Amino acid sequence: MQITRATDYAVRVVVELATLPKGKKAQLASLEAATGVSGSFLSKVLQRLVHRGIVASHRGTGGGFCLRPHGEKTTLLQVVEAMEGPTTLNLCLIAGLSCDRKPWCGVHPVWQRAQAALTEVLASVTVAEMAKDTAANLTKQTEHHGSHNALVRLAQD
Repeated sequence: MQITRATDYAVRVVVELATLPKGKKAQLASLEAATGVSGSFLSKVLQRLVHRGIVASHRGTGGGFCLRPHGEKTTLLQVVEAMEGPTTLNLCLIAGLSCDRKPWCGVHPVWQRAQAALTEVLASVTVAEMAKDTAANLTKQTEHHGSHNALVRLAQD
């Protein structure tokens, strides 16, 4: 089981948008550079996020993309479900559908627990938290590579 590329890119873009100062918008080109996603595919991802009410799109001078108001409270589960639809590990877990095996199936409760655990984890983290962690990790990596490069230069001298 694996999320789609579109969902991965949607997560990347909302995390990037969460790093923007309040009131600032990102142009498509800057989002392409920050996420490593091509413009045409990224446009489709953004379109879906706009349609699902997670991202706002503004046209014209000073336009671009930003999270909707209170978008920093958006959870990873909400982003995933905006792209993939409701999280359902197996057909027998879809509300309204019935499976003749449910009353005696030993696997059904396992699917229920697995789905509950997955949705709990995805719902437990916000876009803002992921953006903060990404920025902190990027800073650490930059500092590490900076000190590593300095050590390499010292060793060469």
